[in-house]
Amino acid sequence: QSELDQDLDDVEEVKEKETSEETKIKACQLTVQMMQNPQILAALQETLDGLVETPTGYIESLPRVVKRRVNTLKNLQCAQIETKFYEEVHSLERKYAVLYQPLLDKRFEIINAIDEPTEEECEWKSNKEDEILEELKEKAKIEDEKKDEEKEDPKGSPEFWLTVLKDVDLFSDMVQQHDEPILKHLKDTKVKLSAAGQPMSFVLEFHCEPNDYFTNECQTDWKKGKDVTLKTIKKQQKNKGSGTVRTVTNTVSSDSFFNFFAPPEAPESGDDAQTSKIGHFLRECIILRSVSYLTGEAIEVDDGVYDEEGEEADKLFKKLR
Repeated sequence: QSELDQDLDDVEEVKEKETSEETKIKACQLTVQMMQNPQILAALQETLDGLVETPTGYIESLPRVVKRRVNTLKNLQCAQIETKFYEEVHSLERKYAVLYQPLLDKRFEIINAIDEPTEEECEWKSNKEDEILEELKEKAKIEDEKKDEEKEDPKGSPEFWLTVLKDVDLFSDMVQQHDEPILKHLKDTKVKLSAAGQPMSFVLEFHCEPNDYFTNECQTDWKKGKDVTLKTIKKQQKNKGSGTVRTVTNTVSSDSFFNFFAPPEAPESGDDAQTSKIGHFLRECIILRSVSYLTGEAIEVDDGVYDEEGEEADKLFKKLR
């Protein structure tokens, strides 16, 4: 008898499972039918539109005393403390820009072979951890010095800025092969902060030595036929009537690092946001710590973190202009 009862229980359990599966199938079929009904879709859209207006309706339904408190909270949220913070940061940047300038001038002179550092200046005071490595490098150093004596003595630090830009992830994809011969002529990068009392802003300057590409030192006034941000495309067009073929030449934009200097077509476009990110990264990281990026010692800023901080700073700069 117990075995019979067990068998009956098993049969009932199977029926329950089948019934559950059938219910799911029917529910899916019903959902499909409903989504194909225009009247149901219209009613659903009306309901969703009502939900969008819910926050406003919620505020309106609050007692007057609560509305007053909400307004107080909004005022707290809009307090100008953060704006004041960035104003003071800008003031500090202006102060330390003056202190940094002699060091940057010295860097410029060494890179461009205007000044030769002394033996004492060339001696790097390494950490204790590096001393072990120094012993291992000593033998190789002697051989390297012999090889260096045989080579032509280079002036300054050749291709300094080109090497820095190529070693930074943010710029490596921007620098095209046709950009490299031009960037070899880049001798300095500078940031100029707005004066005290003026809207907070900064200007990036790229200074190049005389070359075959620009007619000036700082801005990209291209010589004829040397603009790497443009390329010429030739297409053949056939006249349907006469059958004659002609060649049409069109000028289109080309990938280039120097597109960074071209203003975006739309002020709030995605290109503008990317340009802003690049500008802030150059100002805050590259220009002051370029040697660390050249040697690979600089720690890359996490893109996600920098996106958020850079964008927030940029928004405040725009508000204060």
